[in-house]
Amino acid sequence: MKPNPLRTAKRVVVKIGSSLLVDDASGHVRRKWLETLADDISNLKARGCELIVVTSGAIAVGRRPLGFKPGPLKLEEKQAAAAAGQIRLAHAYQEALARHEIVAAQVLLTLDDSENRSRYLNARSTLMTLLAQGAVPVINENDTVATQEIRFGDNDRLAARVAEMVGADVLVLFSDIDGLYTNDPRKNPDAEFLPEIHEITPEIEAMAGSVGSSVGSGGMVTKLIAARIAMGAGCRMVIGLGHELNPLAALEKGKRSTWFMPSSEPRQARKSWIAGALSVSGTLVLDDGAVAALAKGRSLLPAGVVAVDGQFQKGDCVALADKAGRVLGRGLVAYDADDARLIAGHKSGDIESLLGYQGKEELIHRDDLVVE
Repeated sequence: MKPNPLRTAKRVVVKIGSSLLVDDASGHVRRKWLETLADDISNLKARGCELIVVTSGAIAVGRRPLGFKPGPLKLEEKQAAAAAGQIRLAHAYQEALARHEIVAAQVLLTLDDSENRSRYLNARSTLMTLLAQGAVPVINENDTVATQEIRFGDNDRLAARVAEMVGADVLVLFSDIDGLYTNDPRKNPDAEFLPEIHEITPEIEAMAGSVGSSVGSGGMVTKLIAARIAMGAGCRMVIGLGHELNPLAALEKGKRSTWFMPSSEPRQARKSWIAGALSVSGTLVLDDGAVAALAKGRSLLPAGVVAVDGQFQKGDCVALADKAGRVLGRGLVAYDADDARLIAGHKSGDIESLLGYQGKEELIHRDDLVVE
């Protein structure tokens, strides 16, 4: 394997399971463990890495203060426990990160937020803004309003969707096991450890075990589903043992773990998706200056657009063409068609006066643009 990807990653999503964060006996947050995780996050941020935490634990933390007895909960009881637990969980992260003068920002998501284009773009924009301001988004599934039909079902898949959303370099899934084995090593002492995976094959899927802890909802099955999502987005994923203190530092130092290594980088994967997986909803006709700027890898600004054809919504894929009608590429547009027409040909500084609100400077950001 190449050098440890965590050492060079610029954007990392870390998933924390209930069994690591919450003491099963008391129902309280493991404060010492969380503080050492915050220490690791601070060290990674000091070298220029951006981090997002996807956390479980709200239901586990909130059930006891409400008087719920041990055992399975009904959906409405889970939602009530989450309401009581989320505020406690957010406060614990806030305190742990504040020791390093890092701002923690709570974000609650549901599956619909990743499937609905408008919500997806809003969530992505919020997360990218928080990262740009140096904050650490702390994400949990919005258990207080989610129903069984729209739940992610586990935070492994939620973490993978978030990693896909923000173009993360590495997704870390901390577990109560140090990686993927050919069989459950707790039951089969001859199980073989697999340090690196390049493809999720049926044979690999068959190696997944079942849920292993009393407060968690995941398992190796959901971790492999997460791996498939992450690898499809060009994001490296690692499954590592999380119980010890300073778990991120241990991974960075080479602690035994299983790495899932995609064949492409996050930016390449996103560009390939834009280039081949989307149908176009309209066309932007560009002047010669904009055509030259795109050839140099720059974003598309409103000033370079001479015409807007078709009807499209914010986030839709549109074609880019020169004045002769030659298609140059495609990209995800930051404005709907009506607003794009209003700002076309104008400088970015005029957007607020033209639209009545301050939108993005770029009509299409270079990360959302593919030039053929």
